[in-house]
Amino acid sequence: MPLFEGLSYSDDKNVYIIDLGSAYTKCGLAGETGPRCIIPSTVKNTRTGQVSRIWDYNSTAELHENLKELLSVLIFRYLLMSPKDKRVVVVESLLCPSEFRDCLAKVLFRHFEVGSVLFAPGHVLSLLTLGSACGLVMDVGYRETLVIPVYEGIPILKAWQAIPIAGKAIHRHGRIKSQLLENAVVKTAEHQDQPVATVPESLTEEILEDIKVRCCFVTEYSRGQAIQDVTLRGASASKLPKLPPAVEYPLDGSRIVSVSGKIREHTCETLFEQDDDGHSVAALILDSLMQCPVDTRRELSENIVITGGSAMIPGFFHRLKRELDASAAKPPYRDALGTKGFKFLKPPARENYTAWLGGAMVGALETLPSKSLSRDAYLQRGRLPDWCCLDQDMWADDHAVLRR
Repeated sequence: MPLFEGLSYSDDKNVYIIDLGSAYTKCGLAGETGPRCIIPSTVKNTRTGQVSRIWDYNSTAELHENLKELLSVLIFRYLLMSPKDKRVVVVESLLCPSEFRDCLAKVLFRHFEVGSVLFAPGHVLSLLTLGSACGLVMDVGYRETLVIPVYEGIPILKAWQAIPIAGKAIHRHGRIKSQLLENAVVKTAEHQDQPVATVPESLTEEILEDIKVRCCFVTEYSRGQAIQDVTLRGASASKLPKLPPAVEYPLDGSRIVSVSGKIREHTCETLFEQDDDGHSVAALILDSLMQCPVDTRRELSENIVITGGSAMIPGFFHRLKRELDASAAKPPYRDALGTKGFKFLKPPARENYTAWLGGAMVGALETLPSKSLSRDAYLQRGRLPDWCCLDQDMWADDHAVLRR
């Protein structure tokens, strides 16, 4: 358990904790209870004025420039400290591409000249906030939903599950924008109603994200099943439950858009609708448990940790629990799962920065220098070690290289 040993804290708080998410980036200092800033993972091209996401890059050269721009904003605008010789903890996902990690390390070591970097897996860090070495971690982010079981501090890699259904899928499959363009109306300052289709420039990705967060919710299990019977199985529309009331969302200082009850309730059903392979957000947990050793399933199912910003949608936890109970009572899980109870653990942080908080705890440990990759070792070897090699032997090899 390399990240759990040496639980004595250091007085050095000049350690950067960076979590580069697909939608938002969290940044702060070690030992703090929350990030100092949560900003979109986007950069603006000074020549063209175009805003692009960090993870939507066409080449490593473009990614290199975007990372330099974003990290400059984080360090010099929010942290207000010189990065030279500072230690950095990067919270990363299991699905992080190797070229992204390599490019990020190159920017940190060569451009900002930081002293050392530790790439720590976010699923283990989330459990660290609870002081637990065993649990099943589900990260419901922006691009995908990832489930990884961790037993005695060791990820069970053969049991990891992931699907590209998360916050972005709600925008795309939930058709928030298209439904607003077709059905919604905008009230102007002159109290005149006009179709929202006349002002499509107002419905940016950021506005759609804010509408999802403020207005939409995950409905309860029986209503969700009725909605899926109509939308997926072709049942009569008369079976749809009565819609919740519409709400008004301010686009700007003079325009207000009306968000219908159908948009509010139906859009988040994308998370629980099974695809052609029978996968959904709830089925990921069950499939992951089925791949784990039998003697670990009960403990894992009773220590489920949910992270990610999309899990903060109202009603998500209650619906997920009902979906798990209902699916576990059906084949093929009923006879082979080996457990019938599911319990969720509540970390001491909101879901969108739980992993960051674990990174802040690791950054405050006295053992951080021995776990991190130093700038001298990186410049000597010219590459990063694999993320799962967080043991003393790997770092001993690095120091041996330096001695030679």
